[in-house]
Amino acid sequence: MGISAVHTLNQFLVHNPGIEGPLATYEQIAEALFLGVLLVVIALARGTAGMTWRRACVAAGLSAGVALAVGKVLSVIVDEKRPFVTHPALVHLFFRHAADPGFPSDHATASFAIAVAIMLRNRLWGSIVLLAAAILSVGRVMLGFHYPIDIIGGAVIGTTAALLLWLPPIRRLVDRISDFAGGLWDGLVDRLLGRRQVGASA
Repeated sequence: MGISAVHTLNQFLVHNPGIEGPLATYEQIAEALFLGVLLVVIALARGTAGMTWRRACVAAGLSAGVALAVGKVLSVIVDEKRPFVTHPALVHLFFRHAADPGFPSDHATASFAIAVAIMLRNRLWGSIVLLAAAILSVGRVMLGFHYPIDIIGGAVIGTTAALLLWLPPIRRLVDRISDFAGGLWDGLVDRLLGRRQVGASA
C-alpha cells in the first residue's frame, strides 16, 4: 500500500510540471523558510505587544527541537529505507536526496511541531502554518522521498512534542525563558538604536 501511494502521487507530479516546479522549490527551501520566519518574528516582536508572538515562536522552536531529537532516535532504531532506494524503478527523483533512513520524516516532524505550537497560541496563524506543513509533508511523498507512514509518524511526533510543551508547568518555564531572552534582546536593540541616534545627532 505504501509504495502504491508513493508511485501514484509521484507519477501525478511527473505529468504535471506546473505543479512540480513550485513544489520542488518549496521542498528545497522549506527548512530555511520555517526557521527564518521564526527568527524574524522573534527578532521583530518587541515589548509587551510582541510577547505572545515571541513566546509562540520560542515554543515552536523548542517543540521542533525535542521532536527532531526523538525522531532521530527512532530513525536509527527503525532504519527504514526510502521509496527511491527500495523501489528505484517506480520512483522518479526530481532532485538528489541522501539515502538515509526515512522514518520518521524530519520535515513532517519539525513542521507539525511548529504549526501545532503556534496554533495553541494563535488559531488563525497556526492554521496557516499547519496548511504549509501539510503541503510540505505530502510533497515529500510526491517527490518519492517518503512513504505515507513516515509522514504520519513525523506528524504524530511533532504534534505530541508541541502538546507536551503546552502542559502548564512546562509552558510556564518556556514562557519565562522566552521573556528573559526577549528582555535581553530588547535591551540590546535599544542600546544599538540609542547609539545610532546619538551618533546621528552629533
